[in-house]
Amino acid sequence: MAKRTKKVGSAGRFKARYGVRARTKIRNVEIHQKAKHICPSCGHKKVKRASTSIWQCKKCGVKFAGGAYLPKTEAGQNVEKILRGITAPKITEEGE
Repeated sequence: MAKRTKKVGSAGRFKARYGVRARTKIRNVEIHQKAKHICPSCGHKKVKRASTSIWQCKKCGVKFAGGAYLPKTEAGQNVEKILRGITAPKITEEGE
């Protein structure tokens, strides 16, 4: 039997409704959402989405809040960069 959803993937459930662009966008979001992600606690690739914005590691059991579709959002990563810059120890030269 032929595979029927080769191009459309999980968006095949919408059949011919809503237009190609909308179905392509939702397919791309769902591919990233349903993939396994890296755990910030143990480092294994076992994090799955438990519910909206709630992510859980299947190995160590840690639950954490993240984005609705990805465990780390772009805005959250920018905030982490800023906080790392603030909390990093300042290296000064002697004699100043």
